[in-house]
Amino acid sequence: MGYLFIENIARLLYPRRGLPITTITKPTMADTYVQLYVHVVFAVKNRSAVIRADWEERLHKYITGIVKNNGHKMLAINSATDHTHMLIGLNPKQAISDIMRLVKGDSSEFINKEKLTIGKFHWQGGYGAFTNSHSQLTDVIRYISNQKQRHLEMSFRDEYLKLLQRYDVDYKEAYIFQDLID
Repeated sequence: MGYLFIENIARLLYPRRGLPITTITKPTMADTYVQLYVHVVFAVKNRSAVIRADWEERLHKYITGIVKNNGHKMLAINSATDHTHMLIGLNPKQAISDIMRLVKGDSSEFINKEKLTIGKFHWQGGYGAFTNSHSQLTDVIRYISNQKQRHLEMSFRDEYLKLLQRYDVDYKEAYIFQDLID
């Protein structure tokens, strides 16, 4: 614990009277403690189904490196063919918009440099970011882990709309991710 040292006011007011000089110590907050968990969802431009199983793990490792190198903690990451989910422990020193700009920009550059897709790869503009409590982590990790199975029964659009509704996020239909292009 840190301390704030306060000199006796008498020393300042009466330096020559020979009054005793005392130091008063008062505890101060020494550190900041946070626990921020964010579930982020972002899609391939035009929701093209181009994330393939043969390079998906490389993409996940690359994105995990970006997240860790920026002081955050990757708790879960998984993709379907047209979008990615990740759960991160967010470091409050960096805004979610800044880490997402780096994740999307740097991973796009990686995919293009490695020629993992035919043609130029881009993530679609925007993302969904939803905060979670520590007590929700197991369920969110399970949710992210089951992406492929979920999308056998549900479209990404339906999943995304359900997330927006579950977290009570106001949205405009015109700004929801663009339709899928195969």
